[in-house]
Amino acid sequence: MTLAYPDSGKEGTGQTSLPGSLPTTPNTTSTTLAVHMGPMHSASIHNQRRLRGDRVEDADENDGGIGVCGWILTGLSWILVLATMPFSFCVCFKVVQEYERAVIFRLGRLLQGGSKGPGLFFVLPCIESYRKVDLRTVTFDVPPQEVLTKDSVTVSVDAVVYYRVSNATVSVANVENAHHSTRLLAQTTLRNMLGTKNLHEILGDRESISCDMQNSLDDATDNWGIKVERVEIKDVRLPVQLQRAMAAEAEAAREARAKVIAAEGEQKSSRALKEAADVIALSPAALQLRYLQTLNTISAEKNSTIIFPLPIDFLQHFMGGKE
Repeated sequence: MTLAYPDSGKEGTGQTSLPGSLPTTPNTTSTTLAVHMGPMHSASIHNQRRLRGDRVEDADENDGGIGVCGWILTGLSWILVLATMPFSFCVCFKVVQEYERAVIFRLGRLLQGGSKGPGLFFVLPCIESYRKVDLRTVTFDVPPQEVLTKDSVTVSVDAVVYYRVSNATVSVANVENAHHSTRLLAQTTLRNMLGTKNLHEILGDRESISCDMQNSLDDATDNWGIKVERVEIKDVRLPVQLQRAMAAEAEAAREARAKVIAAEGEQKSSRALKEAADVIALSPAALQLRYLQTLNTISAEKNSTIIFPLPIDFLQHFMGGKE
């Protein structure tokens, strides 16, 4: 015969599921008896569970609890604790820090109620074991990854990922090593994400890429009890040849802009000189004053230069004689 629990929503297992944890032993007061329908019925139930995505453990498929042997071992453990008091308290009582949680297993099964802590908790000797889980934020420096961009440019990119354990029970029960799995997934996600971007997008849109990578990692690690808080791209290193080519291109662009600016300046200065010449042509004395101002400037800058001023009218006399 097989135990069935209507409240748990699963037939034949007698287990209830905590939020974000593996099935645990339910309250035995709500049990009802169901008739075993043979091996073919068990196979169909197993297939239905597999189609629904439920985890089926072959060893405990038809076991609704720890069993008779489990209760006997639990009783013996309590007898051992009572017989060795108060010395057993040194072994049974454990303490976890404010930033830690303890996930307790009794005979290989998760205890009902989730993780324990912070503070003091009780562990039965011989039949119970526990694992401490640190809930503080962990910083992971992603090693430099060689990435081929969408426009066929090889770049080396490294990043930093900040994550923490949000559910201690799930991080222990659903994945072998949550930290190692998260780090490998971060490296793979970084390569896959940058492989769909062009070089100018990687260099100019780092914030959007970091945000997309954070959302992707957070969704993937949710079933592991991991919360990805932040992702930042640290550095993008280009090949030496590409750096030289980009530097030459930038230098040529700057030289072209400089020539355009110089040409525009010459054009504006020529217009200003034309306007000044028109003004000087209206007054012959203005040209003489300009001539004297030029002599004053030359004498101040170059003292060794000897200048013989020549009247403009005298030159005009010779120019008129030629005509």
